[in-house]
Amino acid sequence: MLELDGSMGEGGGQILRTALALSAVTGQPFRLRNVRAGRAKPGLARQHLTAVLAAAQVAGAELEGVKLRSRDVTFRPRSIRPGPYRFTTGGAGSATLVLQTILPPLLVASGPSEVVLEGGTHNPFAPPFDFMERTLAPLLRRMGAGLDLVLERPGFYPAGGGRFRTRVRPTGALRPLDLPARGAVVARRARALISALPRHIGERELDTVAALLTIGPEARALIEVDDPVGPGNAVLVEVICEEVTGLFTGFGERGVPAEDVARTAAEQARRWEAAYVGAGPHLADQLLLPLALAGGGAFTTVKPTAHTETNAEVIRRFLDVDVTLDALDGDRWRVAVG
Repeated sequence: MLELDGSMGEGGGQILRTALALSAVTGQPFRLRNVRAGRAKPGLARQHLTAVLAAAQVAGAELEGVKLRSRDVTFRPRSIRPGPYRFTTGGAGSATLVLQTILPPLLVASGPSEVVLEGGTHNPFAPPFDFMERTLAPLLRRMGAGLDLVLERPGFYPAGGGRFRTRVRPTGALRPLDLPARGAVVARRARALISALPRHIGERELDTVAALLTIGPEARALIEVDDPVGPGNAVLVEVICEEVTGLFTGFGERGVPAEDVARTAAEQARRWEAAYVGAGPHLADQLLLPLALAGGGAFTTVKPTAHTETNAEVIRRFLDVDVTLDALDGDRWRVAVG
């Protein structure tokens, strides 16, 4: 039984998600105490509870202490079981973070799986669906994964109601990935998602992004959600490069002007472009675990967040791999797994 402390590092839910994924892959049981100790409301929130229950189904695991707001969890996996699954976070809890938990074991399963996930798809505290589809999935496919994601309906905070479908086709061991830089910029695109809100919000966002990043009308799109569950808004900026696509998001909030929402996404994109690194801070978090499963790889990024450093420490506890984070120059860092 591996003993983990949820107060380590940034003390958030990533410790739990990474532990669940690696426990399912390796067969190593673990006990996590002080779940999400670093958060204002510690313990299992609804989306974390969904992630635990989803991982237990995929890994045929025995559970102890698993209930809403529980701060101590024990997870004993048996074997990975591919197949059809459906998981619902309830409300706007992040469905993409549930996928983050169960995707690693499904990528190494003995057969294909199809997973329907319902809840929040565009949530300020988690990677949006578009990031998973356009930034992470292409890199995983480059590593040998068979992976397709389809958004059926966006779901925003606080109503949720989103849904997407993920098809996973294991193709053998993952291959290492080397991402030393983003490569030249090929194109930039911007989209504004509007759910049960006036169109002019999205129009103003697109105008702001276009002015800051020089994006022409042909590369801008305003998308209104059909049959919306509740109000919501996000502006998504894509920077398509030779080696990777950066995806940056601004989320609409009550009382925040549309121009400020758009400026948030545009400034994130400009900082990433200027750094000339392969991975932004969120992609750095997402790539660590696949590289560890592949047995190696490296990428450049900006200064690693506490999230990334904590994730690296959990990986070291489960796998016999070395994860190094080395400063290069300016705000550029190199992260290597091997």
